[in-house]
Amino acid sequence: MADLSVKIKDLVFKNPVLTASGTCGFGEEIADFVDLSELGGVVMKGTTLKHREGNNYPRMAETPSGMLNAVGLQNKGVDNFIRNIYPNIKDIETNFIVNVNGSTIEEYVELTERINELDKIPAIELNISCPNVKEGGMAFGVSCPSAEAVVRAVRAVYSKPLIVKLSPNVTNIAEIARAVESQGADSVSLVNTFLGMAIDAESRKPVLSTITGGLSGPAIKPIALRMVWQVAQAVKIPVIGMGGIMNATDAIEFILAGASAVQIGTGIFIDPTLPVQVVAGINDYLDRHNMNSFNELIGSLQIG
Repeated sequence: MADLSVKIKDLVFKNPVLTASGTCGFGEEIADFVDLSELGGVVMKGTTLKHREGNNYPRMAETPSGMLNAVGLQNKGVDNFIRNIYPNIKDIETNFIVNVNGSTIEEYVELTERINELDKIPAIELNISCPNVKEGGMAFGVSCPSAEAVVRAVRAVYSKPLIVKLSPNVTNIAEIARAVESQGADSVSLVNTFLGMAIDAESRKPVLSTITGGLSGPAIKPIALRMVWQVAQAVKIPVIGMGGIMNATDAIEFILAGASAVQIGTGIFIDPTLPVQVVAGINDYLDRHNMNSFNELIGSLQIG
């Protein structure tokens, strides 16, 4: 059996398959279906400093080969996470990663400092790319100066592995990736959802209360794959790829394009066992291609 382990900074993942933030709560939503310790990691739902109700309903809509969401970072805040969630997950043998969100740089920093106090949280995913909040969120991820500013501030108070989640709603995602790398990001994860909308033709109204929302699912995979490939060429830090992964072959395509790990999101809504199926599929692929280590596969796309 091949060695599936991969490292980001000094953090070892037993395999390269993680859940994507916002698709399985804090891990507990799929724990009845999947042994979480079989995964490389669980990226938990977006967490903020204070309680957030999120956006008004309706805030989800099915679209051809995908879905729109405008949940708006609904969560009970970091105090609730520390008090009621962390004790339940801290001893599970996988990497639980907090997806950190803020409306201001000061909020990002304060939340990071709170999470840094938790010994069993080995990394954070700094979300500068959420398209479904009215302030902060994606605003930090769509220009190099603002992305640099928030990463620089968080890096100053956080020494553990820092993953920065990038927005695809930009002209040149490779520039943003280089900008956050220059300020100390240990990895980048991409892509977050694409800004889209749905309209009810009969009522002549938007389907979502927010008018626009984030598009995910198989529909975005070719664009996400292209962006992961571009970013992997542009930075020296590990890239975590996501966007429409529905099976092991999809995941392997991202890895060939340069991703060191993958996150599975929307596919979990269809089949919560998908992440462990992808782990098995990657292992089978390595065996069939006589590879002893997963690292041999990373970025091995053959062009020309």
